[in-house]
Amino acid sequence: MTYRPLSGSSSFAIDLGAARACIHWSGGRFITFFGLLLSSFMLFGCSALPDKPVRASMYDFGPGNLTPQPTTRQAPPADLAPIAIDDITTSGGALDSLAVLYRLAYMDAQELRPYTLARWSMPPAQLVRQRLRDMLSQRRSVFNAGDSAALNRSQNAVLPRLLRLDLEEFSQVFTAADASVGVIRLRATLLEVTPAGLKLVGQRSVVVQRPATTPDAPGGVRALAAATDAAIEEIDQWLQQSVGR
Repeated sequence: MTYRPLSGSSSFAIDLGAARACIHWSGGRFITFFGLLLSSFMLFGCSALPDKPVRASMYDFGPGNLTPQPTTRQAPPADLAPIAIDDITTSGGALDSLAVLYRLAYMDAQELRPYTLARWSMPPAQLVRQRLRDMLSQRRSVFNAGDSAALNRSQNAVLPRLLRLDLEEFSQVFTAADASVGVIRLRATLLEVTPAGLKLVGQRSVVVQRPATTPDAPGGVRALAAATDAAIEEIDQWLQQSVGR
């Protein structure tokens, strides 16, 4: 007698007569065809269980300057004029997420793609602002935009000029399957704070790219960090010309 499943299910047949013949004595234990079949199903079921989820790697720009700063700082004549930094704005969307983004320029440069297992520790605009403040504060006094009014009231000082940045591009761009660069594009606006309001001092667009050493997320992160540092250096040079000493 042969058993067959209902129509539409996976087709297999078990010949019961042949199954009886499979029962034999081995080392004092009965091994049956059904036992072997059940073991096979159990092994298959175990192998089909989902793997443990893989946690995404988290990245930032590194620890920054590790040299201790003096607790009291006296401004020498060569120090640069103070600056106030506003929050860095974006156009919204993908740049406001934690995703590490890339483009395949050789296929579709308009499509932004996120790495599945790579994340920034905070949105890119916040990472760039943190790096900007760290680098500029090595040679000048740096304030937050909201600190200016309090500074003026407490010291009756001239308000520092206000720097605003718009982050327009921040991605790893692949020019080929094994070649890519980290690209950052910023628009910098320098404003003077006056009793009548804000006055435009100057504006500058900064576009910097740096090659990635590897065609993957870690390579893209390192390239974007290097591109960001170079962009901040360019902004610093521009500020020295615009703000003066």
